[in-house]
Amino acid sequence: MRSFALGALVGASLISSACAPANNFVEPAGPRFAGVVSSSRVPALRGDTVVVATFNIENGEEVEGALKVLAEHRNLREADLLLLQEVDAEATAEVAETLALNWVYYPARQRAGQGFGSAVLSPWPIVEDAKVILPHRSWFGGTQRTATMALVQVGELSVRVYSTHLATPVNQSPGDRQDQLQAVIDHAGDAPLVVIGGDLNSGSVGEVALDDGYVWPTREGPNTTFLDRVDHILFKGFRRITGSPETGTVMDNQGASDHRAVWALVLRPPT
Repeated sequence: MRSFALGALVGASLISSACAPANNFVEPAGPRFAGVVSSSRVPALRGDTVVVATFNIENGEEVEGALKVLAEHRNLREADLLLLQEVDAEATAEVAETLALNWVYYPARQRAGQGFGSAVLSPWPIVEDAKVILPHRSWFGGTQRTATMALVQVGELSVRVYSTHLATPVNQSPGDRQDQLQAVIDHAGDAPLVVIGGDLNSGSVGEVALDDGYVWPTREGPNTTFLDRVDHILFKGFRRITGSPETGTVMDNQGASDHRAVWALVLRPPT
């Protein structure tokens, strides 16, 4: 049954990709969409922890359901950094307005007449942002993958944050996904504090980051899709937390996506 489902998924993906040529946004400067929180919400650190969450909202179609998931779970609702994938500008802005978050979003391409990409949201100030073009377009349709980078001032910490969506197994090889993650790592360079998260479309590609000094607390846990655990968060410069759960997977996604949201707690580095 699992093999049949996987085969059907692969077949459908091949057909849809072949029939829908890519309309990629290849300019690093944009399109760019961003907003600054206008409410009176004041961010506050939760002790010495930093909370990061990631959620692939399937095609940005069920935003109301996604907001319900985000609102019901403290580590999503009160995340210092929230990473979204498969969203457009309208969906990102709705989440940001509801949760009173600053945000930046860069679409990788146009899909069904809408932007399709990744976003970074935070109650903390976003002081800089960029789009990172990832290598290797898809075999079918030639679609482009990107990451959205935001430099976020989390209290006294300047954190370089990446929300990304790596290629699917249907469209790229494991080596191509490794190259894509490495491109994000290379972009971060020697920044002391880095967060990389999102839909990595792999349960193992995070190993690439370990060689560059990252930690991978979300490596183990329940599947985040019906096939595998593919949604992850990687950290550099932070300390692993002990004595309490450091990660979690929201098992009930309220029908908002074919992915489950994931969160992770890390400790701020000593000052």
